[in-house]
Amino acid sequence: MHLVAVLALDPVVPFDLSIPVDTFRWVLLADGSPGYQVRVCAVDGEVSAGPFSIRAPWGLDGLRDADTVVVPGQSVVDRPVPEEALAALREAAARGARIASICTGAFVLAAAGLLNGRRATTHWGGTAELARRFPAVEVDPDVLYVDEGDVLTSAGAAAGLDLCLHLIRCDHGSAVAADAARLAVMPLERDGGQAQFIAHEPPAPDGASVQPLLHWLEDNLHLPLTLADIAGRAALSSRTLNRRFREQTGTTPLQWLHRARLRRAQHLLETTGHPVERIAEQVGFTSPTTFRDRFKRLVGTSPARYRRTFRGAA
Repeated sequence: MHLVAVLALDPVVPFDLSIPVDTFRWVLLADGSPGYQVRVCAVDGEVSAGPFSIRAPWGLDGLRDADTVVVPGQSVVDRPVPEEALAALREAAARGARIASICTGAFVLAAAGLLNGRRATTHWGGTAELARRFPAVEVDPDVLYVDEGDVLTSAGAAAGLDLCLHLIRCDHGSAVAADAARLAVMPLERDGGQAQFIAHEPPAPDGASVQPLLHWLEDNLHLPLTLADIAGRAALSSRTLNRRFREQTGTTPLQWLHRARLRRAQHLLETTGHPVERIAEQVGFTSPTTFRDRFKRLVGTSPARYRRTFRGAA
């Protein structure tokens, strides 16, 4: 039986912890036998989960024979990870265990050196900080999860469930994964390349020097801005602007501008009845076709479908 060890670290996000525990625990194979055995492991016996604490029945020794190790997110990402936990993760990876993270658990994998030279993702609110703190990691802020074979990372909240269903499909096939998805009342077909639905992307904590520029960009999304325009506003050379911008936001000025335009478009689709062509113009796209293409690439669905899904909820 496939053994999954879930490593809970202080202060663990309760929802992130429950996702792999429940998703894997209820998987049944065609003959009715369980597909997984799940262990909850911790450095010490008790783990803080914010308003309550959790008793973990396994210590770090529970990782030694695990086939898959899952690291849920922590609510405080700048808290040092115990070295013995990082060593246990490295040992598990070295012997061939599959390592996965949910949400900000990617910071733990990065601290262990398991993401160096790899693509990875995390919750959209932490992607810039992950890129700043671990420059050897290729951070992709626009996907639900990243599968690098033996190391996988996912974005926040329900994206962790997408990742777990993906692992079940890899291990036992689509039929078993579909049954697990039905139990979780989740669609099986959400692909890892689908974008996170981002409501707001704040600058990195140390982004004060580009903060006025970010505000100016937000106020002028409708203009046909070039890199030279943005650099001129910042009174910097394009090269210096690119370097400083990436250091503080984890991306380039033009990439940030494109995402800001599409976030504004999401807001307009949710809150107005404006035609898609008008929204494209309001957020700086001269071609509605280009707008639709970029919107679908980033958000993972068309503007019309996005409006049908989210405008009613709004």
